[in-house]
Amino acid sequence: MSVLSTRHKLEILADAAKYDASCASSGTKKRDSLSGRKGGLGSTEGMGICHAYAPDGRCISLLKILLTNSCIFDCHYCINRRSSDVRRARFTVWEVVDLTLNFYRRNYIEGLFLSSGIIRSPDYTMEQLVGVARALREEHDFRGYIHLKTIPDADPELTHQAGLYADRLSINVELPTEEGLKRLAPEKDEKRIEGAMKELRTSIEDMGDARKRYRHAPRFAPAGQSTQMIVGADGADDRAILRRARSLYDRHALRRVYYSAFSPIPSPSAVLPLKRPPLLREHRLYQSDWMMRFYGFSVSDIEQATDPETGHLPLDIDPKLAWALRHRGIFPMDVNRAPREMLLRVPGLGVKAVDRILASRRQRRLRLDDVARLTSSIAKLRPFLIASDWRPLHLIDKVDLKRRLTPPPTQFELFT
Repeated sequence: MSVLSTRHKLEILADAAKYDASCASSGTKKRDSLSGRKGGLGSTEGMGICHAYAPDGRCISLLKILLTNSCIFDCHYCINRRSSDVRRARFTVWEVVDLTLNFYRRNYIEGLFLSSGIIRSPDYTMEQLVGVARALREEHDFRGYIHLKTIPDADPELTHQAGLYADRLSINVELPTEEGLKRLAPEKDEKRIEGAMKELRTSIEDMGDARKRYRHAPRFAPAGQSTQMIVGADGADDRAILRRARSLYDRHALRRVYYSAFSPIPSPSAVLPLKRPPLLREHRLYQSDWMMRFYGFSVSDIEQATDPETGHLPLDIDPKLAWALRHRGIFPMDVNRAPREMLLRVPGLGVKAVDRILASRRQRRLRLDDVARLTSSIAKLRPFLIASDWRPLHLIDKVDLKRRLTPPPTQFELFT
């Protein structure tokens, strides 16, 4: 490997990290430099110039890099696989520490997302990742956010050490089905991956219980664990992906499942598809995931919104509207009487809008204009709601209702 400057390494390893989507920084404990030792550095709060967003909409800037893009594995879908013809680079532990501190001092970032290819062995690589987090926390009192991508095959003690320094840990399941993983990543094992996720959940819960009993017990991955699935690299349909996601949420108490649309890579393997899936498919999966987590929809509910033949969610309309169009019998719904769980199923009504409606209708009966002031768009709501001055009559029964509610195609402009 030729000698590269830190800048050249950064160009290579920051670009190589772009394929990992699981870098949101929501859910961690609030910390700042004032709450640490004298001279502490960093914060998990504030505004930045980054690409990750907390649930409340705050933008969190993360230095997102790989420790190295060299790897002893040969996963077909990975641009950094052993047989891939890409330029390789590797940071030392201290180069990553210096980059993080220097970027923070320039107000470029508020935290670090660090992953890596596997070099030498899983244990050796995990030791390097832990070394970065340990140096930042113990030697520089870095108070910002740290997300480490852990390695399922590494010694559990190393993962435990990582949790003492990082805010969030993640283990990628990679593909939604065991068959897909065997075909595209034969050196990885689904049982080892899920076993590592189970151990991580146990550690998070045990340390959480210890914190309740002993005030000075150490924190362990306070932002929990997450994972990522690649969409479109194998033949799994949206139903299979959402079933796997629901299973992971239930068994391992994940904070997030991230979906990453497969992107064709240079010198691709012959077993990979020739083109990437529509990015809108990734977006529909995120919408469905949100419906499961915050709107009370079950996996079977969302499966009813998929195409019976392909198993995929429609791309022209969102999954909530697709579900409502297949369950017209429960609509229209009275906005002044319907319970919260049913209002959450109305297309166009979000969690905040429903909570505003519930608060407002305690004071007065709501008219359609009142609902319009509490939501961002009333057009999609009209066929599905009854208000004190509005009944949709036969609108909900119209054969062309889907066409009426589907946004018209638009031509993008080159210069705007």
